Amino acid sequence: MNCRLCGSSRLESVVDLGATPPCELFLTREALDAPEPTYPLHLRLCAECLLAQIPPLITPEETFTEYAYFSSFSTSWVAHARRFVDEALARTGADFVVEVASNDGYLLQHAVARGVRCLGVEPSANVGQAARDKGVPTVTEFLTEETGRAVRAGHGPAGLVVANNVYAHIPDVIGFTKGLRALVADDGWVSIEVQHLLTLIELNQYDTIYHEHFQYYTVASAQRALASGGLVLVDVELLPTHGGSLRLWARPEGEPGPRVAEVLAREKAAGLHELAGYTAFAERVARVRRDLLRFLVQAADEGKTVVGYGAPGKGNTLLNHCGIRPDLLAYTVDRNPYKHGRYTPGTRIPVLPPERIAADRPDYVLVLPWNLREELTEQLAYVRGWGGRLVFPIPSLEIV
Repeated sequence: MNCRLCGSSRLESVVDLGATPPCELFLTREALDAPEPTYPLHLRLCAECLLAQIPPLITPEETFTEYAYFSSFSTSWVAHARRFVDEALARTGADFVVEVASNDGYLLQHAVARGVRCLGVEPSANVGQAARDKGVPTVTEFLTEETGRAVRAGHGPAGLVVANNVYAHIPDVIGFTKGLRALVADDGWVSIEVQHLLTLIELNQYDTIYHEHFQYYTVASAQRALASGGLVLVDVELLPTHGGSLRLWARPEGEPGPRVAEVLAREKAAGLHELAGYTAFAERVARVRRDLLRFLVQAADEGKTVVGYGAPGKGNTLLNHCGIRPDLLAYTVDRNPYKHGRYTPGTRIPVLPPERIAADRPDYVLVLPWNLREELTEQLAYVRGWGGRLVFPIPSLEIV
């Protein structure tokens, strides 16, 4: 394995989570007796350019051609997208917006509502169709430099190119970045949202490491990645989404602004611009695992019932790393009907509709999408009615 950004063979271990199945390949009942492939999940850091990455063992085509994740099932995420569209259009003045990995139209629907011409570039046929059903123009393509040029030739250059929560999902980071450059006008803007490696490390958010995420960015490594495709990082915002994210603003030409220097300084102070800043992470991950298992085993010994809320990709990393099975977590629920009647990959935990919680009145609800804590605490307030409690496993075990 060589670094996918600089080509170096000097890759140092950060944390090894064993081998797990792809996190969004939920199993049907018929598949439970069939073999289930697993792949190593080992985060490494390039000693040369400091890009954190996992081996590209699964292709995007295997994961995203038919996809289980629909962005619109999170009301807070749709609201976040609406605010972004308002702010980005005011900032850029763009009259044509292209979103890469546009999912089910959760974001571009707000551009459509404002009468702004837009286009989604979405590789998953099923969620892309959901976007078209909402009136969001969408093409089914993976972004490469070639497809970026083809979209530009057919639709014109974009004043704003959006790539939210996809920059970690592509193994060919250089080719993808060149695709972004191909899409954007020479005086246009590229906006990227991606989880910040700083918060991942500081807050033990190791469950966001899974096979769909090929790399994990600091501002320093993102700056290098953008430059590889001909884009300059000119501004950065720190966001609370996904436990702590970066909003990167890039342009074909420009200079880094003061906020870029500020975040680079924070990363350097945390030790993330050198190998030493990553050495204690594996032990903190092990502590999360031990604490959660201790709680679940004790609850089982006491005859308490524990169920899950949510079936996100990050939850499957946590469940598989901890070895949690239905004897410790009877089932989990999810608002996405695509997952109902299926089973979590690897751990084979049933996924049921959310109404099941009120019917069964469990003692504890383990919240797997902990990044939506505020939204889900409100949604699950009814659990208090029978004395139930919510359990958050990240950044450390908390029962509320």
